[in-house]
Amino acid sequence: MAPTTRRKFTAEFKAQVAVAALKGDKTVAEIAQTHGIHPTMVTQWKGRLEKEAAQVFEGKGRAGEPPVDVDARYRKIGQIEMGREFLASRPGIVAALRRGRQ
Repeated sequence: MAPTTRRKFTAEFKAQVAVAALKGDKTVAEIAQTHGIHPTMVTQWKGRLEKEAAQVFEGKGRAGEPPVDVDARYRKIGQIEMGREFLASRPGIVAALRRGRQ
């Protein structure tokens, strides 16, 4: 017997299936057959969408993403600007760097 590989579904696909299940136009079995998946998956994705839909409107950013360290980003921008200004004030360095790459 050949080993079967586990299929992975994108979040967009899962959302599409879950929304279709929420609409109620088709049965879970019909949706599963249309998309080529097991009816249990449709039910699970629908339940998860119902449970976690409120998080979309919480305004805390995307789920699973770490918070952005704004101070660190501003420091990095400052370093880049200082380096750019330094190189702009010394055209000989830039020319030497360009010659070294060739």
